[in-house]
Amino acid sequence: MLGKVFKAYDIRATYPKPLTTKLAWQIGYGTARHLLERAEEAGFDDPMMRHIVVGRDMRKSSPELCDALKRGMRDCGASVIDVGLVDTPFITFAINHLGCCGGVQTTASHNPANYNGFKISGIGARPVGESTGLADIRRHAAMTGAEKMHKGGGRDEARDLWAPYREHVLAFLDPAILSGERRVRVAVDASNGMAGTMMPKVFKGVKGLDLVELNFDNSKGEFRHEPNPLVEENLKDLREAVVAKNAHLGVCFDGDADRCVVVDESGATIGCDILTAWIARHLLAREHGAIVYDLRSSRALGEIVTESGGAPIRSRVGHVFMKQVMREHNALFGGELSGHFYFQENWFADSGAIAFATVLGVHAAGEGPLSARIASLRRYAQSGEINFETENKEAALAALRAAYPDAEVETLDGITLSLRDWWCNVRPSNTEPLLRLNLEARTAEQVTRLVGEVSTFLGRRVRH
Repeated sequence: MLGKVFKAYDIRATYPKPLTTKLAWQIGYGTARHLLERAEEAGFDDPMMRHIVVGRDMRKSSPELCDALKRGMRDCGASVIDVGLVDTPFITFAINHLGCCGGVQTTASHNPANYNGFKISGIGARPVGESTGLADIRRHAAMTGAEKMHKGGGRDEARDLWAPYREHVLAFLDPAILSGERRVRVAVDASNGMAGTMMPKVFKGVKGLDLVELNFDNSKGEFRHEPNPLVEENLKDLREAVVAKNAHLGVCFDGDADRCVVVDESGATIGCDILTAWIARHLLAREHGAIVYDLRSSRALGEIVTESGGAPIRSRVGHVFMKQVMREHNALFGGELSGHFYFQENWFADSGAIAFATVLGVHAAGEGPLSARIASLRRYAQSGEINFETENKEAALAALRAAYPDAEVETLDGITLSLRDWWCNVRPSNTEPLLRLNLEARTAEQVTRLVGEVSTFLGRRVRH
């Protein structure tokens, strides 16, 4: 059963089957054992290094799954600090603020309400994925089913850290907005998720913020629309509110509020690579450094970073890789097409709340409507991500590569083919028989033609 809930970057499945409270207890035990062993190997003797931060989202199943997780941790000898109902980036903050050996958020992020799971972080809030500890946790969790476990005697205490978390997030907000010297009217769709808790806790009382609230009620543990801001139809409420309320911009968060998507004053979606370029240009005007972005991003992003005096660094897709590359290059900022935005002064981790604060500040620092300020950054036409079903992913990639012998080829993540006036990246899914295509060219007409051409090698196009 454990094999059905462990994924590449986290633990996630439908509840109560296959994800049960029994499995949650096993996962808690396995997580505690892994985190405590890593702390011992690192030579940390601070008593706080035997503590694990635990939080949860607003799903109906989260309280009992979180309780079972904590029991497993305590039975392994770890002490638990329960920070309650919080957004996922709160866990990053709490681990570092308290100096714990790691933390776990009970959440299924953007998945429907019948899903749940766990996002695990280690020392310094470094992500725990398949290659960085999740396989170890799965092994420890599996062993508990065959052993008679004894009570480890770990403690469980609750702490309210909203005041220091608010202070941390608001340090990223332009002081002129805090004081009311500059004003920004913004519509926010919380997707009935954890942004409905986080936004009032963190941004209430900010004098320069006029907030239009959408889908903030998360008390029922259900969603008015799928809590995935990357799906255009999920932005309908936000687009309408931005126009109706004459807002400067709109922001939609996912279920656990670690990702967000921005729309301009007309309700048009701003691609997260273009948003990354816009923010990076602003940050680099104050301090030069590295900017990390996933390799699916528009070539315009790298060009703008270079023009602004920064160092553009491409990364594999996924938060585990982005955070690793951010640390390696001591990067100022990073962004993914998925809506994750990473900050040097947030322990190189992503945060929807900090991304929101940063977007407000960048907007307030300029003049004119957001659409006009973004327009010059859109230098090329993009296909967006297109999925293809194929049983032999390796053969399809080989055929594509052979079809363009003059292309410059990179294999950082799947294959990237670069030619004179267009490029494409094709990545295999880790869990499904799918290939994911992103293509960029000079014009929309070129994109349409080239997608048709490249598609012949990749299998059956699917909506996914």
